[in-house]
Amino acid sequence: MVRELAAQRRPGALIRLGREHRAWTLAALGDRIGCSAATVSRLERRNRVADLALVHRAALEVGVPRHVLVRSLAPPAPTASAATRVTASPHAEEDPMRRRTLITATAVAGPAALLPGLDEALADTPSPTGGGSLDARLATARELYDKGAHGRLLTALPGLIGDGHSAASSRRELDQARLSSVYSLTASVLSKLGSYEQARLTADRARTWAEVSGSPLASAAAARELAIVLRHQDRSEEAQRLIRAAATGVEATGLRTDASASAYAQMLCTLAYTAARGGHRTDALAMTEEARRAARRLPPNAPVGRLFPITPAAVDLYAVGVHWALGDAGAALEAGRDLRPEQFPTAERKARLGTDMARAWWAWQRPAQTAQALLTAYRSSPGEVRDRPAIRRIVAELAERHPRTTGVRELQTAVSLRSL
Repeated sequence: MVRELAAQRRPGALIRLGREHRAWTLAALGDRIGCSAATVSRLERRNRVADLALVHRAALEVGVPRHVLVRSLAPPAPTASAATRVTASPHAEEDPMRRRTLITATAVAGPAALLPGLDEALADTPSPTGGGSLDARLATARELYDKGAHGRLLTALPGLIGDGHSAASSRRELDQARLSSVYSLTASVLSKLGSYEQARLTADRARTWAEVSGSPLASAAAARELAIVLRHQDRSEEAQRLIRAAATGVEATGLRTDASASAYAQMLCTLAYTAARGGHRTDALAMTEEARRAARRLPPNAPVGRLFPITPAAVDLYAVGVHWALGDAGAALEAGRDLRPEQFPTAERKARLGTDMARAWWAWQRPAQTAQALLTAYRSSPGEVRDRPAIRRIVAELAERHPRTTGVRELQTAVSLRSL
């Protein structure tokens, strides 16, 4: 019965089975997980998961094994080959001219045109590609993220998801942690593009696989991505609780390695910015200083491939964002005064320096400095200016209010260009 319900992807039915095995009423389980009997009833009757955190709590309470819960939450196995899904006719695979036309059209439309393909991969796990080492391909995907090559990354992710699931079927903890990392990276780029509902779903999956793997670093990465989504959805208090728990979990490892120390510093930075966005000034500033202390032991340049490539300079960059979020543009500009692009190893971080300073200059009502900061960011990584909705809005406002300011026309042209 349990295997059948898991195969049918009915987590609610598994929870009901566990509850009835314990002879608990709906109200009794609701009291244990902090919700009403009616909510438990809906949870058990629905196949579509609306609140993954609640499902986790209920399943844990009634004793559903983690690997069984994961199987029930997984998307259905693919029912057709990749070629069948993506082609409109049986001859499309054989038509190189048609392929080139589609690729060109997608390039013009930009990353947004690739989101339906990723949505399909999230709904129906792609077949494994057998494209080589998963670690190497995940590293390549992270490089694309670090370059701001969002279109190319979105193209690569469906295959990576398929291969990640294939590897995780081994039930080895390391493979499960790798799949969690794939989903965390997917959530990160979706958040950057403003696709928060998809990012929420993907971050939830990252958390599920991280919990199964038992990896504290994978769990921290997944929790961070989910907290970022919650923050964008104006659920700051929930995001703070989540990231605080993640930071505590990393701290419990003893921080004996640079990898765990960098994860802890990153959690503190995210917590500081989340607190700032929630209007908690004291907490935000305190967490920023704690992050600085935690980062002091870290090298100025993070090793290639590190899950949390935080550095002392990166913490100072977070301070810019914290002050901006607190409404203190002057303090934000002061915090970033001595930061230089060469202090950051990736194009994405160099561009983030420019966009964060641009937001502060814009809040300070300095259009010329705003435009120059955005141009600097664009030259480091076009995607960081072109693809992020919040930054595009600043460009649009500049063009509307200050069309003759130096650099504005160039920016306006830049953000209208779409390329992979």
